[in-house]
Amino acid sequence: MLDRFKTFWQGVMLAPFVNLFIRLGISPDVITLVGTVGVAAGALIFFPQGYLLGGVLFITLFIFSDLIDGAMARKTGRVSKFGAFFDSTLDRIGDAAIFGGLVLYFAGPGDDYLYLCLSLYCLVMGAVTSYARARAESLGMQANRGIAERADRTVAILVAAGVSDWWNLPILLEITLWGLAVAITITVLQRIWMVRQQAIAGVPEA
Repeated sequence: MLDRFKTFWQGVMLAPFVNLFIRLGISPDVITLVGTVGVAAGALIFFPQGYLLGGVLFITLFIFSDLIDGAMARKTGRVSKFGAFFDSTLDRIGDAAIFGGLVLYFAGPGDDYLYLCLSLYCLVMGAVTSYARARAESLGMQANRGIAERADRTVAILVAAGVSDWWNLPILLEITLWGLAVAITITVLQRIWMVRQQAIAGVPEA
């Protein structure tokens, strides 16, 4: 759903940063690494202390690196298989840190075992959605659709965490976690079904 905005952000809003980093000779892989460290630090330092809004604002400063690094690689002709692998791998770390930070929040100042478990469920199932796609592609099939893509999940949980803290309405975060848990589960089932249908149709292995 959010992919439609990627061209706008890369071509208009983030272009000055892309050009600046290229002039400074910074590698796209460095941007990927710094962005992931920033996201993880924001989630794992701020969230466990109860500073959800502060954590979201800190994470936001770094999360656009996921768009900047790709634009840099394409503009400089440095697109590579390793870069794609490195970016995808660190994306998983960032995703896990966000939900892991929420697990620690509910284990500490949030003090709610149910939503601790729900955050942990979203963390694990988020990884499963990525694995399902990667495994399907390794078999020469496709499993790249679903109602809860990575970008949608990330934006939803960050907005909910920030707004719930700002307005002191924890129910917003709780509702979002329930919604994501359902949506991620459906996405995994959708991808399993996609692969099953392709397997029955006799899609050849790569």
